[in-house]
Amino acid sequence: MNVALLHDWLNQIGGAEEVLQVLHDLYPSAPVFTTIYDRQKMPSAWTDWDVRSTWMDRLPNVHQWHQPYMPLFAMTWAAMRIPPEFDMVVSNKSAFCIGARYSGKHVCYCLTPTRFTFDFPSYSARETIPGLAVVILRMLNVILRRWEIVVSRRVTRYIAISTEVQERIKRIYGRESDIVYPPVQVASYDVSHQSDDFYLIVSRLLPYKRIDLAIEVFNQLGLPLVIAGEGRDKGRLQQMAGSSVKILGRVDDATVHDLLRRCKAFIFPGRDDFGIAPINAMACGKPVIAYAGGGALDTVIDGITGILFDRQTVPVMVEALRRFTTYSFTPDQIRAHAERFSVERFRKEIVKVVAEA
Repeated sequence: MNVALLHDWLNQIGGAEEVLQVLHDLYPSAPVFTTIYDRQKMPSAWTDWDVRSTWMDRLPNVHQWHQPYMPLFAMTWAAMRIPPEFDMVVSNKSAFCIGARYSGKHVCYCLTPTRFTFDFPSYSARETIPGLAVVILRMLNVILRRWEIVVSRRVTRYIAISTEVQERIKRIYGRESDIVYPPVQVASYDVSHQSDDFYLIVSRLLPYKRIDLAIEVFNQLGLPLVIAGEGRDKGRLQQMAGSSVKILGRVDDATVHDLLRRCKAFIFPGRDDFGIAPINAMACGKPVIAYAGGGALDTVIDGITGILFDRQTVPVMVEALRRFTTYSFTPDQIRAHAERFSVERFRKEIVKVVAEA
């Protein structure tokens, strides 16, 4: 089958890019149509891929700060035409790539209906967009919402990454979808029965990840918390961190693996549409203490693979940590649960859906 892959932008590594890697493994000859491509930030192996970016690569600072260009991303996808030589396109969508024009079958792996378009208040708050820009972008969003709903009808079949995203696709696009959980490299991790005296966060340091909430809680309790990751919120978080909180910054994969094997529990205080990092922790047999929203409702079983707390407040999260100490978790049982989210399972389910489409 002659497949083309669509991906909104390539200027950072995250869960969407991990999905793209597996999709490309499934369809290695498929070109990747995208808007921008920062080769310095992408894996070196990707230089062998057929990545087709656009004129947007030449915009000032677009690789470092793409958020102000959001309406242009939509316009660029609306103008893009996928050649008819392809039997099918598979889009890995977090924003506007479903807007590309294509006359054949289109399977959309939907990370979410575009937050910028349909959840602009929370998007603008977490991305710290200046006030005047917020006013302008809010007006443009009226047009973008209408356009995205129209182009959403072109998709042959939708795949959602979680129950929450499935509900969002139904509510916003009026479309049914299958659920295929994102691929997690479970086989890269081994179960650990070791537990040192620290809790762990591995994350991009962005406001919506709510790492600030975790720091407040661990400051109050005086419990040891290790945070690994980089992001524009790092300076603010460093200023907040008390003596029991250690922010390591970016660390290599071997260090992450070592931290996951040795931590007491993994902390996941934000609301993500899925969340791969908690699965990595569970693959090491570690329980996860997570906010009960988004993908965590699909991946964390309260009292068995971790603890869920229902409000993002300091008192509620403090109580969750205290409740955590009353449970005895079984690493092998947690690991078995994590295997439900393996790459092998993702590959089989995606191939099945694409074949059906």
